[in-house]
Amino acid sequence: MRSLSIAATGMLAQQLNVEVISNNIANLNTTAFKAQRAEFQDLLYQNERNVGVNSSDSGTIVPVGVQIGSGVKAAAVYRLGTQGNLVNTNNALDLAIQGRGFFQIEMPDGTTAYTRAGSLQLSATGEIVTADGYVVQPGITIPQNTTNVSVNPAGQVMAQVAGQTQPQLVGQFQLANFPNEAGLAAQGSNLLTETPASGSPVVGNPGSTAFGTIQQGFLETSNVNIVSQITDLISAQRAYEMNSKVIQTSDQMMSTLSQIQ
Repeated sequence: MRSLSIAATGMLAQQLNVEVISNNIANLNTTAFKAQRAEFQDLLYQNERNVGVNSSDSGTIVPVGVQIGSGVKAAAVYRLGTQGNLVNTNNALDLAIQGRGFFQIEMPDGTTAYTRAGSLQLSATGEIVTADGYVVQPGITIPQNTTNVSVNPAGQVMAQVAGQTQPQLVGQFQLANFPNEAGLAAQGSNLLTETPASGSPVVGNPGSTAFGTIQQGFLETSNVNIVSQITDLISAQRAYEMNSKVIQTSDQMMSTLSQIQ
């Protein structure tokens, strides 16, 4: 019976749906996390009677055919790029991007990763790094004896060094944009990497055309909407139950057939 395999694909699809939703809820408090959404497609159809074929010698045609679907499959898990809320932390090295753009992170193997999580730190040599110690590009070093660090919306980093009257410019943050942000590959640790689907990055200064600005002392929160996630979870659970009910019904029908003598 086709209904057994069809319902099985439905249960597997809803299992994937629940896994995506659970990951969203688990990252509710992850800095700059972007929620994901599972998308599905129907599987191939078996034609029992082709639509549009001749039904007689007089030229009449079949207006509606008979196509039997074979179930559902996962098409994509799409990342939603909407802006999260900005939360004030009053930490000088907490930076939030308001608008489009990603910080560029130099990985240990020399490649570049991208993130919107701006909870930055200083290394032992004064370089601005991520929580894992990866250098934020272009490398910016804060001088010793610096008493205050300020970052303006355009990404300029100013350091007030002890004994000097005027703050000095020590670096310039740059952001990267992608034609298709959803095509970036998630690597964990709030890092994304470029893929052929994302397109090549376009680098520019914060505040310039098509680039967001930097807000010092703020962090971007997750964009997960807990109300919609719980609603989607209930819908997925009900869909899973209905597919399991189809399997039970098919089993009862097969049991009835087996009892016929």
